[in-house]
Amino acid sequence: MMSDDMLSQDEIDALLRGSSDDSDSKDDKLKEVNVSDYLSVLEQDALGEIGNISFGSSATALSTLLNQKVEITTPKVSIIDRGNLGDEFPHPYVAIQVEYTEGFDGVNLLVIKQSDAAVIADLMLGGDGRNPSIDMGEIQLSAVQEAMNQMMGSAATSMSTVFNKKVDISPPSIDLMHIPEGEGQDNIPEQDLLVKISFSLKIGDLIDSNIMQLLPLPFARHLVDLLTNPPQPEPLVKEEPKQQETQVRQEVSQVQSQPASTQQAAPQHLGQKNHGQEQVNVQPASFTNFEPVSLQENESKNLNMLLDIPLQVTVELGRTNRSVKDILELSSGSIIELDKLAGEPVDILVNSRLIAKGEVVVIDENFGVRITEIVSQSDRLKKLK
Repeated sequence: MMSDDMLSQDEIDALLRGSSDDSDSKDDKLKEVNVSDYLSVLEQDALGEIGNISFGSSATALSTLLNQKVEITTPKVSIIDRGNLGDEFPHPYVAIQVEYTEGFDGVNLLVIKQSDAAVIADLMLGGDGRNPSIDMGEIQLSAVQEAMNQMMGSAATSMSTVFNKKVDISPPSIDLMHIPEGEGQDNIPEQDLLVKISFSLKIGDLIDSNIMQLLPLPFARHLVDLLTNPPQPEPLVKEEPKQQETQVRQEVSQVQSQPASTQQAAPQHLGQKNHGQEQVNVQPASFTNFEPVSLQENESKNLNMLLDIPLQVTVELGRTNRSVKDILELSSGSIIELDKLAGEPVDILVNSRLIAKGEVVVIDENFGVRITEIVSQSDRLKKLK
């Protein structure tokens, strides 16, 4: 006889089966969205490549801001259901949303762990990132927002090159996101299915984590379609020139069909009168044959002397004007806004003269500049005025 407080073996087995069924149903819920059901392998590779190019330049911008080596690599594409966001993002995160204002019609959401955002904020505010404050206040959120603004601005510039059109974004909005607690879901796109592109993020020896990009599925497909099937350019020749060409041909045929006497008089219609004028002897023009000029020995030596003159090369990130009061109020961690937009090429000066533009790169923890444009002589003159 069994006590009322004790369970029989059948009841124990039933409870175990129920627990197992609940676990299996939860796992099935997480696995029910298969990326291959919505995106082909080609589309997944295309999205990964777009993200790789965009965030490659973003890593350079972030490295310049934080004065740390930044690596963003290995994109992984997946599909998540909006109902499973709590399982996908169980910890506190920081969500940064940007909206495309030109070039595309859609939104882009960046998601990073709150602990990683705290390190970035500490570096932006002049700290070493070793002991950041976990509590993200208004100042810390503003610092992270500025870092993400620089990153997304650089990514937009890269996308302009990829898609061969101007791409611009709105200032990012930032929010703390903790899905299990129901916090920070306002910035998440309202679509049921979202494309998640996850990147490996390394910042010096401080962060070894992931940064995730969330895109609505229709917008992600639109990006792939623009990349694989770019719009055809409009024809350069319009209807009006064709009609003019047809009219000219008709006039030429009419002139050719006229008698010889009429054709001889035709040049008079051009406004040239031959009455009383002498016949002009017309001869073909003769041109001088220009041969390559070789420098004399003394001239060559003088030119070689110029090649050894040292020149000062300066890379200018930007300029700004500040009052004496503003300068005296500067402290460690202060941010000075320059006159250049995020992702805009920097100026390359030789002896204080603008000669080229380029983009900042990081090579073995050293800064460098890649020349992207040689400034024309007219632009140099405008710069001097």
